[in-house]
Parts: sequence; structure tokens; C-alpha cells
Amino acid sequence: MSQALRSLEQDLGTSLFNRTGRTLTLTAAGEAIIPALREVMHGVDLARSLVDAVEGLQGGRLVISSTPSQAASPLAPLVGRFLKKHPGVQIVVKSAASRGDVIASLREGGSELGLMARSTSDAPPMDLAIQPLEVQNYLCVAKDPQELPSGGELLPPEALFGARLIVGQPGTGVRRAADLVLAGAPGSRIAVEIESREALLPLVLAGAGIAVVADGFRAAAEASGLTVRALDLPESLAVDLTHRPGPVSPAAREFLSLARDWSSKPTPRNQG
Repeated sequence: MSQALRSLEQDLGTSLFNRTGRTLTLTAAGEAIIPALREVMHGVDLARSLVDAVEGLQGGRLVISSTPSQAASPLAPLVGRFLKKHPGVQIVVKSAASRGDVIASLREGGSELGLMARSTSDAPPMDLAIQPLEVQNYLCVAKDPQELPSGGELLPPEALFGARLIVGQPGTGVRRAADLVLAGAPGSRIAVEIESREALLPLVLAGAGIAVVADGFRAAAEASGLTVRALDLPESLAVDLTHRPGPVSPAAREFLSLARDWSSKPTPRNQG
């Protein structure tokens, strides 16, 4: 490896690493070359995927970056459908804390497809190819039915007066929804603010409060025996499947096609 690195440095005519004993750190030139090398590796992966396609997608892998709520739904059912048709393809799902992390992963070549949500009032990023999948509403999830007021299907924020809320981190869609509830429900307050959305439902089960979540958590919440009510808010989440412009691997192309067929079928969530 040392010989290969020195050969690369000689070919480029500059040092890419500072060497201190057995420790290597990148020089400024080494930092600058990283984006170009990622593009090269993306091209290599694309070439490998094209070879795998000759065999009818019997191998290879597809890397997808997803935010937590969308990883639960719609990504999980989409992956299940894809692997029924192409069980030899390995799916790698990279967790992204926010929509910005998904976009960064796509731009830097860390993933080929990205699944993320944005407010329906926000425009999608202009430098990425966008395939709309569905529109998700916001929910509140409680441990016991008596924690939520009775009434119609949609729950207005003011009905949650005095509620102790479990909320996501600032800058996320679920936090914006929670802030709308806090503004409209007198006496409500944040009981828990948490970065890991995977812990939202366990906190509700533990009696920590009422969680504000996206519709992607509905199935898991109902399977856990929790009470779920849709919130009557002016905002919703538009869920998009994204990728960089240009050619994609055969596995990504097949996944996009499957997602397009899935989103075209009317369901309570994607009718929006």
C-alpha cells in the first residue's frame, strides 16, 4: 500500500500525506483530491453494476441513504418488493439524521439513491433528480387512549393543551410539526427532545409523554399497541426518492421503476 501511495504521489507530482512515524494525515492536496477520487469510485461501481446487469441483476449492491422516518416507511416495503424480484442484490441502507445529510451523501457519492422528506411548502433541491413517492401527514402517538382527547379523526393542536411532548431535534420536519402544536396548545411543553427518532416510540411506551412523528411510524406504533391520531396541521411531508442526474446503475434503475409503480397506486398516504 505504501508503494502504491508513493506511486500515486509521483504521478501527481505532489505529496498527498504527511508522514509522522506510522501515522498518515492528508495534506491540503490530499484533501482536494478526495471529491475526484469519489467520482472515480462511483464510476468503478457503475461499471461493476453494468456487468452484474448482464446476468440479470444476480449480484451487486445498491446503496440508499434515508432519514429514519422514511426508512420505516416507505423504504422498508420498497426494499422487500425489490428483493423478492432480485434476491441476489445486496441493499445497503445508510442512516441520515436529516434531509441535508441525504443530499450530502448523494452529492459526495456516498450513496446512489436517497430517500428523504420535505415540507410540502419547500421546493426540492434543483441539482438532484426527484421522483415523488407519497405525502405523509403528522401524527401524535400516546401510550393510553385517555391521554388524547376524543373526537374526530383529525386532532387540532389546541386539543393537546397541557400535553408533555416528545419531540425531534430542531431543523427537522417532525420538530416543525411539534413547534406548531406547542404554539397552538396552551400549557403544552417539551418533556423530551431527542436526536434518535428510533427511540421515540420506546419513550412513549415508557410513559415519558406524547410523541409527534411522521406517518411513516404509524405501522410500528399500532403494532406496539399505542394510540395513534392524525394531527390537523397546515404542513405535510412530501417524500421523494432522489439521485444525481445522469446514468444510474441497473439496480438503482430497477428500484426507481418499482418505486414509480408503487407510488402510482392510490393509498391513503400517496393520494396527496
